[in-house]
Amino acid sequence: MEKERLVTPSFCAILAANFLLYFGFWLLTPILPFYLSEVFHTSHTAIGVILSCYTISSLCIRPFSGYILDTFARKPLYLLAYFIFTLIFAGYMTATALTLFIIFRIVHGFSFGMVTVGGNTLVIDIMPSSRRGEGLGYYGLTNNIAMSIGPMFGLFLHSGGASYTTIFSYALGSCVIGFIAAWTVRTPYKAPVKRAPISLDRFILLKGLPAGFTLLLLSIPYGMTTNYVAMYAQEIGITAETGFFFTLMAVGMAVSRLFSGRLVDKGLVTKVIAAGLYLVSGCYFALTACGWLVNWNLELTTGIFFLISLLLGIGFGTMFPAYNTLFVNLAPNSQRGTATSTYLTSWDVGLGIGMLTGGYLAEIATFKIAYLFGASLTVVSLLYFHLKAGPHFEKNRLR
Repeated sequence: MEKERLVTPSFCAILAANFLLYFGFWLLTPILPFYLSEVFHTSHTAIGVILSCYTISSLCIRPFSGYILDTFARKPLYLLAYFIFTLIFAGYMTATALTLFIIFRIVHGFSFGMVTVGGNTLVIDIMPSSRRGEGLGYYGLTNNIAMSIGPMFGLFLHSGGASYTTIFSYALGSCVIGFIAAWTVRTPYKAPVKRAPISLDRFILLKGLPAGFTLLLLSIPYGMTTNYVAMYAQEIGITAETGFFFTLMAVGMAVSRLFSGRLVDKGLVTKVIAAGLYLVSGCYFALTACGWLVNWNLELTTGIFFLISLLLGIGFGTMFPAYNTLFVNLAPNSQRGTATSTYLTSWDVGLGIGMLTGGYLAEIATFKIAYLFGASLTVVSLLYFHLKAGPHFEKNRLR
């Protein structure tokens, strides 16, 4: 039936817009620690604090962005946030002082918090509900493809001697094209709604808090990985091009999303999440073990290091569409924005903690200890999901 079509021009346009936005984001993610260290000569702890400003500011806006998107027209708000996000890349090129860079970083985080909630909510609006898990899988796949190309491209530019201005220019150009794609998205008419009285559940989906806690614990080691894995490899003596770590991780996510979304649409939400949790937990302990294995056999450890990245991608790629659907299925249609913002806020809190603790633990000990800490948190997440979050979802789900 026509109403059940998933692939439409608007769906393709928002996929392109999301890919180009995340390409700009991922291109800079592994580069910024080197940028701060080489240009501003900052310590590991300071790098963690500065990078976390982005996530903290994103976190601050996300609960409010969900409420705003549920109340007003979504597309104009999405485009405004996308435009500001794009503009900040030009600002980075003019940031000759660390204070100015931090200010731009904070503003960038605010815009990222709004544009990601807006995009996630819009894509739910324009897809048929019967194919939501599959559609969210494809939407997330654009992030994964960007993740497979962006970090590797950025690290190749950096290792090839490209200036930071050149690297920022590529990120800017990507988002300019993405903004044009976002402009072409056609959204269904959204009737004006009467704003409900201000209350906590208009900003945070309270029923989603148990699942949000497990997601938060997972995103702490993920934040350490995306920001510090290149430095970790350098610390333990792995000399291979670490840009491939992100590529293989993204390949794993892409492969897993192709089938996990369909499993979610069949109602296997908690089973899909549980399978991903087991895999991710094992991967982080193996990643930590690389710090000791490298002293025994460098070649074998390098192979294990890249195998872990592929398996991590499969684990996270399996869980992301399921977690997203879990939050949406706990909320009425009038609170889709709130559900999405709660899902992304939980993730952002953990990312911020991961950046801070990763830099701090590396400063006082090593990145190896930081990853051991992160691996331990995945076990706590796994146990809490089995004992509390999973049963809570099955009891309170609306669809």
